Amino acid sequence: MSKPKHILVIRLSAMGDVAMTVPVLRALTEQYPDIKLTVLTKAFFKPLFRNLPNVTVFEADIKGNHKGVFGLYKLSKALKRTGFDSVADLHNVLRSNILKFFFFGKNVVQIDKGRAEKKALTSGKMFKQLKTTHERYADVFEQLGYSIDLSNPTFPEASQLNSNCLQLLGRDSKPLIGVAPFAAFKGKAYPLHHMETVIEALSKDYRILLFGAKGDEAYQLETIANNNENIVNLAGKLNLSDELDVISNVELMISMDSGNAHLAAMQGVKVLTIWGVTHPYAGFYPFHQHDNYAVLADRARFPKLPTSVYGNTFPEGYEDVFSTITPEMILEKVKTILK
Repeated sequence: MSKPKHILVIRLSAMGDVAMTVPVLRALTEQYPDIKLTVLTKAFFKPLFRNLPNVTVFEADIKGNHKGVFGLYKLSKALKRTGFDSVADLHNVLRSNILKFFFFGKNVVQIDKGRAEKKALTSGKMFKQLKTTHERYADVFEQLGYSIDLSNPTFPEASQLNSNCLQLLGRDSKPLIGVAPFAAFKGKAYPLHHMETVIEALSKDYRILLFGAKGDEAYQLETIANNNENIVNLAGKLNLSDELDVISNVELMISMDSGNAHLAAMQGVKVLTIWGVTHPYAGFYPFHQHDNYAVLADRARFPKLPTSVYGNTFPEGYEDVFSTITPEMILEKVKTILK
């Protein structure tokens, strides 16, 4: 079978998982410049794919026009009109499986998420590095005839900041560090009062940019930023495109095992990640980061780690895993990475 010329790539959510497709698609389009990709994802994620050659984003309105089986049927008809000849399903959920049913006759390859391996890892049956999500994405394209080399990636240049971003950041010339202290689940979020200690210490030499969602996260970060002119709260104040521009200009992003780590890594920014009940062995370590750019909870004290892939489940007592990570440990790691 000849290689496909136009591939439909499906990855609808979540932000970190969508962001992890970007380095893979960049490598694919650079190594095979004649290929054409249509990426099916949520409209909100469209800026992630900017500046990727031969990549078009098709926006899925899964809560509106494309909701339910009939909505997916309408979506399939619209997608067929783009002229794709093969499908790379990087999501492999019920919604994408229904869509693929409507693509009868098309060559379809779906991601192997390694669910059994991940269950063995989080149940304590084994403790070893699993294939990374980036490698799993690349495997899909290899099955479609495109072997991808991820070992020597290229990244975009730091973005020029527009007037809105510059006004928020202020005119201070200190180097920038981003801090994203929140995560979807408690098992992945370093205690905010300890992170505030880290932020205050770093603000003596750096301008600290705080990232989070609008609402409660933005309120908490605004409280931290209010008393220090070297700390800027950006939560809820930027659209995703502007946020990516700002992140591309930081010296370092400090993040949980969460989406902001991948937003930074896809742009070639150094990322320090902090891990609670999850672990890099599950395959979600940020792209092309040194193995030493992570601070992990102590498995000697908490031997069941990792207890979860997503940080949403852990046994009694494991809510205290972050007690093994002190602010001083994080500050020392920052110093090591930036020296």
